[in-house]
Amino acid sequence: MIDTWITQLRKGLLEYCVLTVLARGESYGYEIVAELSRFEEFSVTESTIYPILARLRQEKYLKVRDVPSGLGPTRRYFSLTAIGKVRLAEMNNHLHKIDTAISHLKSPPRKDTGHESDT
Repeated sequence: MIDTWITQLRKGLLEYCVLTVLARGESYGYEIVAELSRFEEFSVTESTIYPILARLRQEKYLKVRDVPSGLGPTRRYFSLTAIGKVRLAEMNNHLHKIDTAISHLKSPPRKDTGHESDT
């Protein structure tokens, strides 16, 4: 079913999308959710994003800065670490290769003329 494929593809891309959003500068969870939700294909909730942020932080791709908020709980800002930037560059490179390969697969096959005819 196409819905299952779309769900799996989206799950696989969310880490990349989170890192891409954070490449623009530090942000807190709700801002990341709002940025991703601008696109229907990546519309998510905080309950989807926070486990990804926690894992990326544990893997040292993100650093955290807690900022007290006068209007509520402390706001936790996330930003890329040096290895997080490297990780994103590697992902960009790999996605470019995948995009190129898919483009080649979608283009009409080259006709192999085979051997020159014996005349």
